[in-house]
Amino acid sequence: MDKRKPDRAVSQRAIATIGGIILAIGGGTVWLALNSRDPAPTPTPTNSANSTTNSPNTPQPVPVPETAEIYWLQDRGNKLELVGRPVTLDKAASKSPNAILAQAFVRLLAGPNATDDKISTSIPKGTKLRSVTVQNDTVTVDLSQEFNSGGGSAAMTGRLGQIIYTATSLDPNAKVIISVDGKPLETLGGEGLELEQPLTRQTFQKNFPL
Repeated sequence: MDKRKPDRAVSQRAIATIGGIILAIGGGTVWLALNSRDPAPTPTPTNSANSTTNSPNTPQPVPVPETAEIYWLQDRGNKLELVGRPVTLDKAASKSPNAILAQAFVRLLAGPNATDDKISTSIPKGTKLRSVTVQNDTVTVDLSQEFNSGGGSAAMTGRLGQIIYTATSLDPNAKVIISVDGKPLETLGGEGLELEQPLTRQTFQKNFPL
């Protein structure tokens, strides 16, 4: 009988135990190594407010012109023609559309410069500006009673064009409402030109050709 067999069996059990310990230690080391890594950085969110502000599709405010045009009448021989003249605004005055057009109308109603004999006006002398208001795409011009006095059909048409074109000098596509002493004008002057308001440059050209 071989007496060394028990020693060999003990040795095999010892080797198996040691191997298990080594595997356990190795697995723990790998686990520690994996969990000791720095976590992935959290991405910084994009500032949506800044991206919206800087977006090329963001609508930009439309600047208001600092000059307006006054429209006079010029005799072309066989007909009258509306001609615009730029007016320089007071630098110290407000640059709002209301203030710009108010300055333009005050100068229009004062009449043309005496040295410029190529232009004239058919707006009755003494006509005063009561108010001018710009709201969205509509300009309301309120004039004194003198505006509705005297003149034939050519004079009526001419003065109507002067008001409409001056009122729309900041926005040629704007609509115009003309009032006299606070009431929308339905007929103009002794010839009784009937007005369908609001008026535009396009409706004037169509319905009231000079």
